[in-house]
Amino acid sequence: MANPRVHEIASEIGVDSKVALAKLKELGEYVKSPSSTIAPPVARKLRAALEADDRAARDVADQVAREVAR
Repeated sequence: MANPRVHEIASEIGVDSKVALAKLKELGEYVKSPSSTIAPPVARKLRAALEADDRAARDVADQVAREVAR
């Protein structure tokens, strides 16, 4: 498997490349630009982190919608 680029993973998840770069920095991974390649284990870690953030954001949005509907 070839090393994926940061922007490819970001587009798979549906987030901006800047968000992916910020998440990599938060995870302790240094990446210079969205066109940089990352190792498969780092790519899996990034996907998991971005998907977890997306799930958390959707949960909060659902909770707010329920409270507004009351």
